[in-house]
Amino acid sequence: MTELQLRLSQLALYVGDTNGTYDTQVEDAVRRYQWARGITADQLGVYGGTTRSRLESETREP
Repeated sequence: MTELQLRLSQLALYVGDTNGTYDTQVEDAVRRYQWARGITADQLGVYGGTTRSRLESETREP
């Protein structure tokens, strides 16, 4: 989850602590990312395969 937080931070979608916890702040950031990109294959707020692939393609490895 730390990598997820760092990748979302690269896109200015997450500004919380990098602590590896999938809390409501991370879930909200994932939801905003999915909504902005039109990702519907994964449920909003769920970090599924499609969301992960898209996020990894847009960000650099932390």
